Amino acid sequence: MMAIYGPLRLILDVAFFIMIVHIVFSWLISFQILNLRQPIVTQIWLGLNKLLEPIYTPIRNILPDTRPLDLAPLVAFVILISLRDYILPELLLR
Repeated sequence: MMAIYGPLRLILDVAFFIMIVHIVFSWLISFQILNLRQPIVTQIWLGLNKLLEPIYTPIRNILPDTRPLDLAPLVAFVILISLRDYILPELLLR
């Protein structure tokens, strides 16, 4: 069971880090600290969106429409934390 737990934990940790970077980037762009007219910022932003859109889209389909506020990243973040910290270790103990 430990052979499965290690790689799954690593994948969830990497996804956690990518989501943190995406959230911080969105705040920096929203508060106009970073500008999307800069090519490197645009490339990083588009890359993060391409990585995370397959996760966010099904969640957006389930959640009600809260147009100015996107709750999909928050829901995905809570699901990821609960998988990483509670559900996966519980499965290991069984």
